[in-house]
Amino acid sequence: MVTMGADGDDPTSWLLTSDERNNAFTRIDDAHPGLGWSTGNDVRPLIHGATYFAELFERIEATREGDLVFFTDWQGDADEQLTGEPGSEVVEVLGRADERGVDVRGLVWRSHWEGFGFTAGENRRLGKELQDRGAEALLDMRVRMGGSHHQKMLVIRHRDDPSRDIAYVGGIDLCHSRRDDADHHGDPQPLSMAQEYGPTPPWHDVQAAISGPAVHDVETVFRERWEDPTPLSRSPLNVLSDMVHRMDRSPDPLPEQAPPPPEVSGGTHAVQLLRTYPDLRANRDYEFAPGGERSVARGYSKALGKARRLVYIEDQYLWGTHVGDVFTEALRQHQDLHVIAVVPMHPDLEGSSRTAQLLGRRRAMREMISAAPDRVAIFGIENHAGTPVYVHAKTCIIDDVWATVGSDNFNRRSWTHDSELSAVVVDLTDDESGPTYARRLRLALAAEHLDRTDVLEDSVDLRDTAGMFTAYVESAERLDAWHAGGREGLRPDGRLRRMQPPELSPFKRAMATVPYLLLHDPDGRPRKLRGTNEF
Repeated sequence: MVTMGADGDDPTSWLLTSDERNNAFTRIDDAHPGLGWSTGNDVRPLIHGATYFAELFERIEATREGDLVFFTDWQGDADEQLTGEPGSEVVEVLGRADERGVDVRGLVWRSHWEGFGFTAGENRRLGKELQDRGAEALLDMRVRMGGSHHQKMLVIRHRDDPSRDIAYVGGIDLCHSRRDDADHHGDPQPLSMAQEYGPTPPWHDVQAAISGPAVHDVETVFRERWEDPTPLSRSPLNVLSDMVHRMDRSPDPLPEQAPPPPEVSGGTHAVQLLRTYPDLRANRDYEFAPGGERSVARGYSKALGKARRLVYIEDQYLWGTHVGDVFTEALRQHQDLHVIAVVPMHPDLEGSSRTAQLLGRRRAMREMISAAPDRVAIFGIENHAGTPVYVHAKTCIIDDVWATVGSDNFNRRSWTHDSELSAVVVDLTDDESGPTYARRLRLALAAEHLDRTDVLEDSVDLRDTAGMFTAYVESAERLDAWHAGGREGLRPDGRLRRMQPPELSPFKRAMATVPYLLLHDPDGRPRKLRGTNEF
C-alpha cells in the first residue's frame, strides 16, 4: 500500500513533474522517462557531520580500481580529518583512492577573496593538493557576479558491484567546523565565527545517504556541470593565478555513464532532485540550463501549497519577503497549519553583514508571525553548556509526507542565484506499517532538541503534529525561564530557545536594505520574472 497525504492523495503528486521542472535542456530525468523522480530507493538521513564523515571515510576507503568518486564542494579544507585520526584528512583519503586506480573528480567553487570573509585560499589549496596527488579537482567559477556554487554532493560508483553505489546530498562541506556530533561541543578543527559561538563553534547539520537508482540522477548533476563547455572562469586575474599555481583548467572527458544502480530490495523511497541554477545570460549560460533552473523554488512552492498540518524547518537563514509570502499564503488558507522553524540564534559573522542578515530574518519572521501568531514558532538551539549551536542544516518536512535535505536555504539567493541541490523523499509505504521516512526524520530531530529517548518508540504526543508544536513551545518556555531566573536549580531537559523577530531601528533597517538586497539576498532570475512571485 501507499501512504497518502492529508487529502488522501498519492504522495508522488507532491513532486514536480518533469514539465514542472521547467528545464527542457537537462537530462536529469532521462533515466525515468515520464517521471521527474526515481523509485526503488533507500535514503538514510545522516544527522551531524561526524556521522557523515565517519561513513564517508569507510565508503571511500573501500573503493577499488575502476570505481568512481565524484564530488562538488562550496568550501573545502585539505586537512579536515574525517574521523579525527591522522590519515583521515580529506586530501589523504581522496588521494589514496586515486592512487588505487579510482577515478576521483571534484568541482570546488573557486570562492571570492578571503578579505571578504570567504575561503579562496583554502579552496585552491584543496584543488591543488588533490591535483598533485593525481586526482582531477577543478576550481569552478561559472556563477553570477557575487554568486557561488553551493552544491554539496559526493557520488561513489562501483565498477563491479553497482548495488553498493551511493550518493550523498545535503548541507555538509568537506571542511573545518563540520565534524560535530549530538553533544555539540564543536569540531576540534574549527572555523572562526561570531564570538557567541566560542572557540569551537557547535554545528548542527544533515546529509542524506541515497542508495538505488537515484544515485544515477545525482551523478548526472555532476556530469552536466563537468561537461558544460563554458570556461571555468573568464577573469584574467583567475587565469593568471591558475598559471602561477599550476592549476588544471581543462576538464578531462568523463568515462561513459553506467546505467542506474538496481532498485534496493525493500526500497520504498521515491527521490526527486531539485536544483537552482541562475540565469547567466547570453553566451555565458549553462548549456544544460539556459535561463537557469529554479526547481528548488518550484518544488517547495508546490509542496507548501499542499501543507495542511505541520511544516517543520531547519534552516541557516529563513530570510526575506519572497520566503515569507509563501508561508503567509499557506497559513492564511489553512487554519490548522502550524510552522516550526529551527534557525541559528545569531548570524555566523560579526560586523556590518550582521545587520543585513538580521533585516532579512526580521522580514520573514514578522510576516509569518503576523499571519498566524499562535501557529508559528521559531527556535534556536544551544548545547548543555548554554553555548548557541549554529544551525547549518537545510531540511524541511511537510505533513510527514514530503521531506527534503539539501544545500538550499529558505531565501531568494538559494532559490534563484546560486547553484543548489536538494534531495526530496516521499515514502511509498503504508503509514500504518511504521513511521515513514519523513516522520522518522522529524522525530529523530525532535529527540535531540527535546533531550528525549522515547521519541521513536512510544511518543504519542510527538507523533501528532500539533503535539510536536506544543512540545517544542513548552520545552523552550522551561529553558527560557531557567535562563531568566539566573540558571538556578537543575537545568531542564531540552535545547530549544524561543526566538522573536530582531529589533532594528528605522535607521539601521534603512542602512541595511541595499547591502541585504545586493549582497545577501540577490535575485538570479531572468529580468522578465523579477518583481514577481514567479519562478
